[in-house]
Order: sequence, then structure tokens, then C-alpha cells
Amino acid sequence: MSDAIPFLAPRADVLARRARIVADLADLLPPECLVHEARELVPFETDAFVSYRRLPLAVALPRTTAEVAAVMRYCHRYGIPVVPRGAGTSLSGGAIPQEDAVVLGLSKMNSILEIDLPNRVAVVQAGVTNLNISESVSADGFFYAPDPSSQLACTIGGNIGMNSGGAHCLKYGVTTNNLLGVRMVLVDGTVIELGGKALDAAGYDLLGLVCGHEGQLGIVTEATVRLIAKPEGARPVLFGFESSEEAGACVADIIAAGIIPVAIEFMDKPAIEICEAFAHAGYPLDVGALLIVEVEGSEAEMDATLKDIVEIARRHAVKTVRECQSATEAAVIWKGRKSAFGATGRIADYICMDGTVPLSQLSHVLKKTTEIVDHYGLRVANVFHAGDGNMHPLILFNANDPEDAARAEAAGNDILKLCVDAGGCLTGEHGVGIEKRELMRHQYSEADLAQQMAVRAAFDPGWLLNPSKVFPLEGRPAQ
Repeated sequence: MSDAIPFLAPRADVLARRARIVADLADLLPPECLVHEARELVPFETDAFVSYRRLPLAVALPRTTAEVAAVMRYCHRYGIPVVPRGAGTSLSGGAIPQEDAVVLGLSKMNSILEIDLPNRVAVVQAGVTNLNISESVSADGFFYAPDPSSQLACTIGGNIGMNSGGAHCLKYGVTTNNLLGVRMVLVDGTVIELGGKALDAAGYDLLGLVCGHEGQLGIVTEATVRLIAKPEGARPVLFGFESSEEAGACVADIIAAGIIPVAIEFMDKPAIEICEAFAHAGYPLDVGALLIVEVEGSEAEMDATLKDIVEIARRHAVKTVRECQSATEAAVIWKGRKSAFGATGRIADYICMDGTVPLSQLSHVLKKTTEIVDHYGLRVANVFHAGDGNMHPLILFNANDPEDAARAEAAGNDILKLCVDAGGCLTGEHGVGIEKRELMRHQYSEADLAQQMAVRAAFDPGWLLNPSKVFPLEGRPAQ
């Protein structure tokens, strides 16, 4: 499996100058901000897509935008590839380096620079964790809405790179809907500002382009993000169904009715059993699928919304309806969902897919996903953001068996093609990285890809930033 997805061949001239490059970087950064010994490079050889790994040439860990700019100017001058890295939680291989690349990690840039409650914004460095923003303003009655399952570890820079979402993105939107501005260092070391505290800015929407760029247009060092007032109340409710198809149809009908809960999360039976064994959240074990539907507002508002949702659920033969009765119970319910990936890792190796489909296609795609995985002789646990159709099938396999691993990868590719064929897309929040790179042609025509690559090249003509990612290796412009 480790050789199934190719990387670009390392630049021989860069490898030949490794000692000189390390010495030059040592002149730009203090000793604690540069990693270059082989054993110290190992933690940076992969990210959460652990099936692939490469040792980088060196790792730079700058503390300021000025230091990022200095490293970028140097690497651009000498044609050295750069791979940006946040917390390394990418599930698509977005931060996996290559042998001729300098990894530029932002973990030391972890300060919250400003909390501006009158304007409901926060200005943070890119290495600040997602959860830290909400924790820093919680006492004042605010929070930062996007909440990926990895929010305890993942950083804002990585969230911007992948346009991350989370359980509560159904109502509040993903990163792009909560991002107001960035400070970014371009490939040649130029520092630019996009957006700011205002709700809009003149000119092209370059901020929208940057959110989801997967580290190929520049290095985001600071971000201005939107803060949202906490609701008066919030209440998660568990709905158990006989089958995944019924649960999927219920989701489609809830949204079709014009009801927008804060979140609608889905688990099938294997995922329910895995999460319940880990979190003891009180999930029903006698159902084929589970929805966690959270509503918010005043008690009267929540009661009215839940009444409508329950009526829809009954049309789909709901077996279990359980409202949480306390904040503690609500926290445990969400602990089970947020722990799904880690809990699954306790019982098997897995690949976490990330396709998105129209809600009307959820039942069909869930059924076909099971058929695809069964065809390859594997198991699957489905847990995902059902409200926006962002699916996360966890394909279970044995990483120590190369044939098993190859089957898992093939099954994942078929599932992603299924999502596209159903009118969806290859990724909702994990990005393309290396995982989905060769599938881009399944979604886009050659003309579409050429236009996207032209935009990328406008920022980085030499393709030095994260060069092995996103676009198929064949058909790229000559460097």
C-alpha cells in the first residue's frame, strides 16, 4: 500500500545540497525552531493518513510571520519545495512530506492575538487549536462554530487549508463561513492581508479561494474568525431506526421540511456498538442506525422544533426517541460521537473516507457503500455529518496485510466515485491531499482541471508548495 500512490520524484539538486540548506536555515531560525537529525524527523514523516510516509529534508518551526517569510524567501530562491503542516491531523495525506521538501510547521505560532467581543471576532495565529478559541471566549458567552472531531488537536491553519467543518456546520457553516480574514505569506516570502474584521471586502474574493487551498497558495500565519453568541439552550436527542436507509430518508425529509437543526449526526450499527463500548453514552444497541439531532433556542422553541422532527421520524418507523435530561448527559452523547474515530482505532485499522452527496441520495449511497465494502470482503462503520450529506465511512482492514490494505484502498476509491456519480463530490472537509488526487479526473474534465491548475500556478509558478498534492501528476504543466 505504501507504494500504491506515487509522489513526485525528489529534486536531485536539492538533495545534493541538503547540508548547505540545513546550515542556511540554521542562520534564519534559532536552534529550537529547526529539526534536521534523522531520528527527530520521524514524527513529521506522515500525518493521520498513516499508510504513507516520507522523511522530509528538514523541519522549520517558525514563531512569527517574519520568520515564515524568511524561510519562504530562502526556499523560493533555491527551488526547495515546502510542505505546510499544522497539527498533522489530515486524513487525506495533506501534510505528508517528501525527501526534498522542508516541512514548515506552525505549531509554535499558537497565540490568541486579540479577542474583540464588540465586533464578535478573534484574531489568532495559525497554530492555535480549534477548541482553544471556544474555550477562550466561553466565559463571555461566545464560541467558534466549526468543530471537527479532532478539534482538541487540529489547528486553525489546517482548518483553513482543508475548509474543515464538524458536527455543528449544518446551522453555522464550515470554516469558510466563519473566516473573515487572513495574513498569508506567499511562496516568495511576500506577506499579504486578505479580509479583516469587516463583513465584506472590495475586490475579488481571494479569501474564499484561500480557504480550502490545501497549502498550495501560501502559508496562512494569522486568521480573523467569527465568534457567535451561545444559544439560550441546546438539546441533543437520540433517534434509533431499524435500518440505515430509514435513517437516511428521515434526514432528507427533515431538511426538505425546512427544519435546520444545529446538527444531525449519523451512526450505523457497527459504529453505534464501537462508540458505546468506548464512551458508555447510552446509545441504543437494538437499532440498525442512530441519529443525534441537536436543536437550540428557548425551551419553547426547542419543544416546537423537536415535535416536528419526531413526527417526521415516526413516518420512518423510528424505534427509539431519547432526549437528554441534563448538560452532563448531553456531553456524554457528544463524547461518543466525537470519539468515533479514536474508538474505531481500538478495534481495527481503518481508512476514513470523506465524500459528500445530496441528501436525497443518502439512503441509496449508504446501501451501495455496504455493497461495495462487502464485495471486497471488508467491514465498514458509517459515522458522519448527515445534515449536509458529508459521509465518513470507516473501512476496517488489517494494515499488516498488504492485500487487505490494497482492498481497503480500492473500496474507498469506489465509494468516492459513487458519491460523485450520485451528484456529490470527492471531499467535504478532509481535502484531496494524495488520497483523492487521481480521482480528480472522475469529478472534473481536463478543462476544469487546467483552469484550477492555472489559478494555483498564478500563486506558485514553480509548484514548490505542497507539490505532490491535489492535482493528478500526469497532465501537470512542465516545471
